[in-house]
Amino acid sequence: MADTLIRTAPEAGAAGSDPRTPTVIADGVDIVYRVNGTGAGRGSATAALNRIVRRTKHAERGVRTVHAVRNVSFTAYKGEAIGLIGTNGSGKSTLLRAVAGLLPTENGRIYTHGRPSLLGVNAALMSDLTGERNVTLGGLAMGMSREQVRERYDGIVEFSGINEKGDFITLPMRTYSSGMAARLRFSIAAAKDHDVLLIDEALATGDRTFQKRSEARIRELRATAGTVFLVSHNNKSIRDTCDRVLWLERGELRLDGPTAEVLKEYEKFTGAGK
Repeated sequence: MADTLIRTAPEAGAAGSDPRTPTVIADGVDIVYRVNGTGAGRGSATAALNRIVRRTKHAERGVRTVHAVRNVSFTAYKGEAIGLIGTNGSGKSTLLRAVAGLLPTENGRIYTHGRPSLLGVNAALMSDLTGERNVTLGGLAMGMSREQVRERYDGIVEFSGINEKGDFITLPMRTYSSGMAARLRFSIAAAKDHDVLLIDEALATGDRTFQKRSEARIRELRATAGTVFLVSHNNKSIRDTCDRVLWLERGELRLDGPTAEVLKEYEKFTGAGK
């Protein structure tokens, strides 16, 4: 296993002769999951403890490895919006989590210039707290001061559309639909300018009006010199939002290039363009 999950590259601004500033560099990245193939059952916890304590070859029997990402390399720059596409199980979300520093690399390195922020539709929310309380906690968790949260609070609520059919922002989050919760999550994250914003399927929720607002906000984030990564199965959102696409298939980087060119090849591959 690599000895570092994620590193900040102090030399990033001097990389090669490209005048742009790199924000994320993936250098030959492999990500491997290890799954206990024996399954759960009586004695499985004891067996797991024995493996940890003994550290013998025998202890590795029954452990299955899944090579989720294979030798992926790319460089992302400030001001880019990059789409990650691929069929189910291709490694898109896994790679995103590794860039965020949430998964270790088996081989290779990931370097970042600035702090990556991951936004996913399955991100945890405090279900027993009200929407307004979650706005405050979410803003603080992203590094905003209490004053900044207060200043941006009305804009966050308005952007989310939570209160369009009632005063839902004052209700516990457990009363929200999954779409409402996802819209509020995106609105909180989008209220702050990010060095690197990683979005996993967040634009798949909500009506077309909210999706258009979200896409416009992503373009604004790019304009403030941030970098946006978007994982989506919606090719239209990718076209409307991203200027570059990474196509992953079976964990390998199959194509990296301008959005129109990569999507054309991907749609041929999936038959979506027929």
